[in-house]
Amino acid sequence: MATSAGLPPLEPLFKRNTKRTWDVFASELDEFNLKDEETSSRLRLAVKIRDEYNDYKSLPAALLSQQGGVGPARPKDGRKMITAGVSDKNTSRMIATIDKTPVQLPSTFSSSSSLSKALALHKQTHNIKPTYHPQWKLTRVISGHLGWVRSVAVEPGNKWFATGAGDRVIKIWDLASGELKLSLTGHISTVRGLAVSSRHPYLFSCGEDKMVKCWDLEANKVIRHYHGHLSGVYSLSLHPTLDILVTAGRDASARVWDMRTKSQIHVLSGHTATVADVKCQDSEPQVITGSMDSTVRLWDITAGKTLTTLTHHKKSVRALAIHPTEYSFASGSAGGNNIKKWKCPDGTFVFNFSGHNAIINTMSVNAEGVFFSGGDNGTLTFWDYNTGIPFQNLEDIPQPGSLEAEAGVFCSTFDQTGTRLITGGADKTIKVRVFPYMFEWFGFCTLKPCVVSTVSYRLFPFLPSLPFHIASLDPSVSYSLGAQSMLVRPIPVRSVLVLSFPDSIVVVHSFGTEN
Repeated sequence: MATSAGLPPLEPLFKRNTKRTWDVFASELDEFNLKDEETSSRLRLAVKIRDEYNDYKSLPAALLSQQGGVGPARPKDGRKMITAGVSDKNTSRMIATIDKTPVQLPSTFSSSSSLSKALALHKQTHNIKPTYHPQWKLTRVISGHLGWVRSVAVEPGNKWFATGAGDRVIKIWDLASGELKLSLTGHISTVRGLAVSSRHPYLFSCGEDKMVKCWDLEANKVIRHYHGHLSGVYSLSLHPTLDILVTAGRDASARVWDMRTKSQIHVLSGHTATVADVKCQDSEPQVITGSMDSTVRLWDITAGKTLTTLTHHKKSVRALAIHPTEYSFASGSAGGNNIKKWKCPDGTFVFNFSGHNAIINTMSVNAEGVFFSGGDNGTLTFWDYNTGIPFQNLEDIPQPGSLEAEAGVFCSTFDQTGTRLITGGADKTIKVRVFPYMFEWFGFCTLKPCVVSTVSYRLFPFLPSLPFHIASLDPSVSYSLGAQSMLVRPIPVRSVLVLSFPDSIVVVHSFGTEN
């Protein structure tokens, strides 16, 4: 107690230290340049304007394009500032010099009558005539799987295609005859994704067993595994020009793999629910994903980050389709206006494909502008891709012995020529639909000699495997059909090709330019 009583009080010590601090740091305050303080104030104000108001200084591009021409006008010196209470003149002057936002000019609509006319003109319906597409026909039903057919892929040579199903087996089928060529086993759960490389003799598969496999088609065995997904892998896509593989699944992520080294390049994270589909293309955005969080994301694979998030869908996005020649893609979900077309590279919304009221499981599009969508309830719709107008609606018929509820369509793809559509469904079958001209406009006739040139058999896979030639008709000559003709309607001469076989039987064939 005696020791604590002998200590000096703290208050004088505080005052002495405060005085020393003042002498050290504030004695030369008058020598500071006041311009430095003004510069720091301007800098702080400029940073605040940029951080808080940069996105609101001008209208968005979509709204700005509807306004009149606005020139880069500088703020006027004599304009009045709207103030609230006491204001600092220096602050107002600094804002005027920092923020050089153009002054919004009045609207180009000078009167209410002009505005009414413009609105009336905007509301007018523009009837766009769609491209004519004949009706598609079912030609073959292939059985062999013991589970739902969940994935399909056609090889680049257009000779065979592969399917994966709930029976955990990958089957290879001959495209022309529909015969089974090979069965690959190795997955321990449903095979959900398939892709055939155009650069290597590889087949890639993924499934609900979290496995991503690379199959060597020369040895018919697995040569690589890609480990990293935390749950089932639902979709898979190959980059058309790079040796990379993109997979997506239930762990709400898409993963980019080096095809050769099996290393994981990026984890594309950002979705909050299962990523149901992923597509790759050689131009930006190179990766597109659709998720059950009802969003579509466009990715920058160089940085591994999201470029754009599209939030137009109201329900889960289960399917994507990229047009092979047009710089656009489509996404499908459930409910009304559930299929949407987007323009690359920014993901600009184009229009809705309205009319297919079902849960869209799969979509495909060919180079001719035929767009296909398959629903969970077995409904099939064929659209004109350019206008969004449907030209054919079908209902899938389950194979005998299946339930009516097993009419769902899970996967689809066009072959390399775009003349055949292959679908897989809940009735465990694979259905092949073909371009209709090979059925309706077909006949035998006798023709005069004409100039003949060789054509590739790949262009006409529906014909017998015989060598044939292609020639043109002379519009000035009238041709008569024989008694064995299967033709059911007149043939416009300018749309007819003549295929001459070695046994001198000639097939007259129209390409659907109906007048």
